[in-house]
Amino acid sequence: MAIAFTFPGQGSQSVGMGKDLASAYPEARAVFDEVDAALGEKLSAVIFDGPEDALTLTANAQPALMAVSMALIRVLESRGLDLASTASHVAGHSLGEYSALCAAGMFSISDTARLLRIRGNAMQAAVPAGEGAMAAIIGLENEDVEAACAEARALGAVQIANDNGGGQLVISGLKPAVEAAAANATARGAKRALMLSVSAPFHSSLMQPAADAMREALAGIAKSAPVVPVISNVRAAPVSDPDEIAQLLVEQVTGQVRWRETVAWFAANGVDTLAEIGAGKVLTGLARRIDRSITGLNVGGPDDIDPFLAAIDAQNS
Repeated sequence: MAIAFTFPGQGSQSVGMGKDLASAYPEARAVFDEVDAALGEKLSAVIFDGPEDALTLTANAQPALMAVSMALIRVLESRGLDLASTASHVAGHSLGEYSALCAAGMFSISDTARLLRIRGNAMQAAVPAGEGAMAAIIGLENEDVEAACAEARALGAVQIANDNGGGQLVISGLKPAVEAAAANATARGAKRALMLSVSAPFHSSLMQPAADAMREALAGIAKSAPVVPVISNVRAAPVSDPDEIAQLLVEQVTGQVRWRETVAWFAANGVDTLAEIGAGKVLTGLARRIDRSITGLNVGGPDDIDPFLAAIDAQNS
């Protein structure tokens, strides 16, 4: 059996994440310093001390979450962990795919920070504030949610943005169309249809300007083959070729995050443990709801390091 490393997406951030880690380990502090230098500002001060509204800005949250994940990876590596011989695959939820690729050596930390700052700014700028929306649909099958969206498209673009598993799908698009699709989903038997507090309609066709920005940004970045394959968000299948991965990252901006299918792929291909590297435990919870046969590990701070390494050693013994 095998272990895969997963990396969280936006929404997992919290003020103070990584602060204890940076205090306890110089390897972690160096990651935050590198991100600060790459962005030309003290993002670490916002991560460690807030304010929360500054951290939750898309352009800050994305590189911030990557910084925490990579600080953890560098600490684990300093303690002897080798990703290439420990993990069979990596995957990340939306921006977490960039963290996964950075951990696997495709991008440098500095380049990943700059890419995520570009991505966050471009996604925010793609649609004027208030025109887009997202909603979580609970307890309805994919086909019914797609039908609910199709019925609402006369009012504008709306589509499934995230398939998070456990009966949770997120839809995204123009606000009137999303509201109509949410109402349609309720009429079709959804347990809940909840409008989300988000700043833009992520992972929808309205993000095409951001996809164009990422195509240009990725073209100018040095890329190495990842040391283990990544499970692509939009394909829910392993990819190793750097150019192909870059193209899929462009498609990811407007495409669906197929997380349920990603976890199902792991379960069907001998991965029995998913280790979440970064802030929060969102992906660990999602995996538990998708397939209870999968063991979940997570490492988010200094107190988690020793138990995590012990669990890895136990699996490999």
